[in-house]
This record gives sequence, C-alpha cells and structure tokens, in this order.
Amino acid sequence: MASTIHCDIVSAEAEIFSGEASMVIVPGEEGDLGIAPRHAPLLTRLRPGQVRVIRPDGEEEFYFISGGMLEIQPHVVSVLSDTAQRASDLDEAAALKAKEEAERAIADRSAGMEVAQAQAQLAQAMAQLAALERFRKQLKK
Repeated sequence: MASTIHCDIVSAEAEIFSGEASMVIVPGEEGDLGIAPRHAPLLTRLRPGQVRVIRPDGEEEFYFISGGMLEIQPHVVSVLSDTAQRASDLDEAAALKAKEEAERAIADRSAGMEVAQAQAQLAQAMAQLAALERFRKQLKK
C-alpha cells in the first residue's frame, strides 16, 4: 500500500508545488479536508485559505489559495486556484490594506464596490492573514 500521494498546487500563472505528500489539508467550502493516500475520488470547490502539505519526512509546507477547485484521485490530488502563493511569500501589509478597504466598502454601501465583492475581498484578506499567523507559529516550533 502506498504511503504517499502525489500533490499538485497550480495557479493561473504557474505550478506552485508538485511532489509527494503523506497528507494534504485543504480549505473546502464546507470545512477543511484531509487527504491521505488512496482517498476516494472527489471533485469540490475550495474557499480562500491555507493548504498544508505534509511531506513524507514529516515536514510541513504552507500555501495560500484564493479559492478554486480540488480534484482527488486515489494517487493524485490537484489543487487548482486563480491565485496560489507560498505562505512565506505573502505580503502582510497588502493583506491588511485589502482587509481595511473591504471593511470600509461594506460599512459604506454608497461606495463603488459591490457588497458581495467586498465580502469576498474581506474573506480572502482574512484567510491570508490567518495563513501568515499559522506560518509564523510553525516557524517558532
């Protein structure tokens, strides 16, 4: 029985990660999903958040996605997202600025931004900030 699953994390611009993993944790629309080797096939949507890849040696890698799709086959898991970044590459100042702009747009409904668009922007900024926080905690271990 295989103890790893191949994982691909792909954005519209580039392949962010491709390699073997013993477990992959992704932010599904209805909650986080843990994918282990020989997982049942699945196709589902993803919300903005953090993807954790646990390598066969036990080391964890963190990525941020803006949402997207997840495809699981017994030996391959594919994360497809418009935007995907390594957690270490996230810009905290930009995420804080986006969060403030979205909160302002939600509070001031006369602004040019649609409420739904502002809520999506807020969710993405909050997910980026949460991913940064988890990444920093992992570095302290």
